[in-house]
Amino acid sequence: MDELLQNHLFATHAIAASGSVVFGTALTYPLDTIKSLIQVGSGSSKQLSASQVINRVRALSGYSGLYSGFEWLAWGRIFGMGARFGIYEVLTAFYKDGREDNYVHVSEALMAGMAAGAVESLISSPFELIKLRAQVTSASRFSRATPVTENKAVVPIARLLRGYTPDMKALNHYVGMLSILNSKHPNMVGAIQEYPWMMTGSGRPPSVYDVRRPSEIISLEGWGALWRGLRSGVARDSVFGGIFFSTWQFLHRAMLDWKVVGMDPPPRYDEEIGPLSPLAVSLAAGFSGSVAAAASHGFDTAKSRSQCIVLPKFISMERKLLKWKIPGKRFERITGIHPADRNILFRGIWLRMARCGIASFAIVGSYYLSITYLFSTN
Repeated sequence: MDELLQNHLFATHAIAASGSVVFGTALTYPLDTIKSLIQVGSGSSKQLSASQVINRVRALSGYSGLYSGFEWLAWGRIFGMGARFGIYEVLTAFYKDGREDNYVHVSEALMAGMAAGAVESLISSPFELIKLRAQVTSASRFSRATPVTENKAVVPIARLLRGYTPDMKALNHYVGMLSILNSKHPNMVGAIQEYPWMMTGSGRPPSVYDVRRPSEIISLEGWGALWRGLRSGVARDSVFGGIFFSTWQFLHRAMLDWKVVGMDPPPRYDEEIGPLSPLAVSLAAGFSGSVAAAASHGFDTAKSRSQCIVLPKFISMERKLLKWKIPGKRFERITGIHPADRNILFRGIWLRMARCGIASFAIVGSYYLSITYLFSTN
């Protein structure tokens, strides 16, 4: 490992790849914000438009709100895409082992891409959850209750969710209704405040914008919440990785065959054809990203909507004890799609296709430019 880190060639490619990923993410992040808010804000009878989302974010957070949570997605993309391309190269190396030509079949690229996408989902899921809640916060109007500083009964709540002040008026109203019960509990108010769904004073869990920081998420919902929507996330990234790499490999093969036309004598191996144009490879990557985004968008919507649900860990524990069954048909249960979201799975599909296409083009193109510049200066 030390020899690998000391290898200047490895460091050069790692720096170029990381910079390209950050550049592609920054270029298309406003599209991701608009797409995510359309997905989580739309219902079966209500559909948000891109202009409505932009106007709301601009009114509540300014145009900088379109970049809320960017740093989390940037880190998640660096680690996730590094794992995706790294695992894909390792798997395709096994496919190419023993062959005279350095050739990968489209079906092999599909299988390797699906495996790489599944690993990418495991790595990037926590970053995407924090990113998504930051995006929702940028379009949310805060309505906090009046702070209560002298009441010591707030301490148990502060331990569960930092910085949150409950609606004491509504909470006392609940206590008044329960006071008619024949109870010998010495501190009913403190007992009620121990339940996270009473923290808002309305009998409901806190809103998404109240549980957006990592410490708040872990405190209220537990460590497992960082991987909420993992089923739909694995399905999304597996389909995306498989379609992306297989389409890219198909286009790469077609461009090589087109370049061979007219060569005399015809080359025996791909290495004799020579490298393709970086622009052509980048355009092929952009087209492949758009096709893969269209194929996996339904799972992306399911994942985004599940990550916007605040589920306290006590409720999760009760569901496990009661053996709560996931609703929906078998395919929906396996892929994490909620039955209520069937009619809205393809909301924002054009925005995601544009974002993935532009990002793939920018990442591959800037990577080629960075490698060319770094090696030319050495």
